Amino acid sequence: MSIDALEEYGLEQMNETEIGNFLTAQGVGILGLPNEPVPYLLPMSYGFDGDRQLYFTYFVGPGSRKDSLSDRADAASFLVYRADSAFSWESVLLEGQIEALSPSEWEALGDATDGGWRPELFTAGSTEGNVSFYEFTIDAQTGVKHTGLPPGFER
Repeated sequence: MSIDALEEYGLEQMNETEIGNFLTAQGVGILGLPNEPVPYLLPMSYGFDGDRQLYFTYFVGPGSRKDSLSDRADAASFLVYRADSAFSWESVLLEGQIEALSPSEWEALGDATDGGWRPELFTAGSTEGNVSFYEFTIDAQTGVKHTGLPPGFER
């Protein structure tokens, strides 16, 4: 079924402001990097500049797959979603370009790199010398949400 067909059941397309607010409020999503034979997907926390950029911190080891795939990628996708129940959820799909940043470029960004949820073990563990920084530039975005019961199920 198409999005248009699902609108009669309560699905709504999100506008640019709603997408921006949703990205600001979340902080974690799924990064999709090109890879053969299937895309490489990984959960990532992110910072959002409120406009067109997401920022990722990679904690990497020698021969990091996400580092090498990110460096080779011409394009990537990023999915952010929240599902409170079967009748209350939101989803934003982003397409864009990802590129490495130097530590000095990262530091110059300031607060835009904050905001991402991180597992405590990443905060507690030693990361010195094992960190890469990436910027994701949003080229295209789509958002949909369902925030209530479908028609015929209202109280």
